[in-house]
Amino acid sequence: VGAQKRGAGLPDVTEPVVDLFAAETAMLLAWSDYLVGEALDRVSPLVRERIRLEIDRRILAPCLERDDFWWMGFSGRQVNNWNPWIVSNWLAAALLVEEDPGRRARSVHKALRCLDIFLDSYPADGGCDEGPGYWDRAGGSLFDCLELLHGASHGRIDVYDRPLIREIGRYIGRVHIAGPWAVNFADAAAKPGGSASLIFRYGRAIGDEDMARFGAWLAREQGLGQDAVAGSFGSLGRVLPALFSLEALLGTEPREPLVRDAWFPGLEVMTARSSAGSAKGLYLAAKGGHNDESHNHNDVGSFIVYADGEPVLIDVGVETYTAKTFSGKRYEIWTMQSAFHNLPTVNGVMQKNGREFRARDVRYRADAGRASLELDIAGAYPPEAGIKSWERRIALDRGRRVVVEDRYALDAAGRPVELSFMSWHRPETAAAGRIELHHPDAGRGAATIALTYDGRIFEPRIEAIDIEDARLRGSWGDRLYRIVLAGMAPARAGVFTVTIR
Repeated sequence: VGAQKRGAGLPDVTEPVVDLFAAETAMLLAWSDYLVGEALDRVSPLVRERIRLEIDRRILAPCLERDDFWWMGFSGRQVNNWNPWIVSNWLAAALLVEEDPGRRARSVHKALRCLDIFLDSYPADGGCDEGPGYWDRAGGSLFDCLELLHGASHGRIDVYDRPLIREIGRYIGRVHIAGPWAVNFADAAAKPGGSASLIFRYGRAIGDEDMARFGAWLAREQGLGQDAVAGSFGSLGRVLPALFSLEALLGTEPREPLVRDAWFPGLEVMTARSSAGSAKGLYLAAKGGHNDESHNHNDVGSFIVYADGEPVLIDVGVETYTAKTFSGKRYEIWTMQSAFHNLPTVNGVMQKNGREFRARDVRYRADAGRASLELDIAGAYPPEAGIKSWERRIALDRGRRVVVEDRYALDAAGRPVELSFMSWHRPETAAAGRIELHHPDAGRGAATIALTYDGRIFEPRIEAIDIEDARLRGSWGDRLYRIVLAGMAPARAGVFTVTIR
């Protein structure tokens, strides 16, 4: 199966396909034509003619004539970051290069219809199920579109007061943990980086000074203004507004957005830290949801724990993308499997992918002393796991500990339950029922974190995982660990508690 009607293999040049980087190339050429077109004419008038011909042939005409590109959303397929990312480049090309006013208007109108589908897919809380690493090209590319429309209409297209637009922007600060780290469920990287200028300008556009200050903080961390200004993937459409807003950005007080609590009911994701405005102490993020999210991992009921702004128990993330990542063999990849998240394996069975495999009875609570997520994760496992119910409560007792309590009932118990915990820290069994987690940099002098459990029920197994993939090494270095608490005997029902302090 290929993107073209004639299938996979050599490309059929008579059927242009509008994908991410065809659209990015059109945007680059359109801005180049706009900025230095007269200089190109002095080289040869054929240069600009060819630019316009190719933009029309490869982007403008196919986008007007076809409704079956999946990212448009007209076919009913769930859209993701491809939608606003491509639309932002399509809009730039149409506004800068299209000379026929009627055709330009039709292009903009159809682009707006595509964006409406993208917005319809978003929960009211603005949560990005692709994670913060993809927000830059989901909510961030939506902002690129809105800025193009705002500028081209002399401000008459202005939706920055709409609650959903504001919440989509604010999401990126709410999932920031500390320093380079962010909540990285799904395929998101644990160190997402992000466009400081875009975050700053989005914050200013919606009147959120905390978001603008987050952009200024990122700019300082990234050394923006000390060298050439770059855009993600070299995007000229982002470099230009970054240049024109650089003075305001660098003149804004930087502030890291260390929010105490965040809850995204549409995603069923919560975050909590010991105290607002500080990275000190423990940080918890946990999720419910389902196993058919965009860039999904089988991870319903998983969680991460950070201490003093650094990872302890983690979501590994995703390796460098290959054809297998987006194939029917995706869940053969270890990083996608529930046994390599902070989750139970029941009767030897892991969670299953698919929208029907989801959390039930999800409840979130937060107050001055505690934040918790309670959910039944039995529905995330296939029938062969034999689970009647698996009620999991994950809680942060602020300033003290993270507590994970599992209460379960099975149809039958053929094999003992196993609990997996993925650790950036080096685990060491200290005593029955206690594993000490040591910072990977022994010279840091960081406090030792203890994971405690009932040593009468579980026997620990520690597995070292050498990291060879460059993408994962960028987050975690050369080694991770998997802690498995293996039940000593099968049981049809039980309650157990794991504490991290």
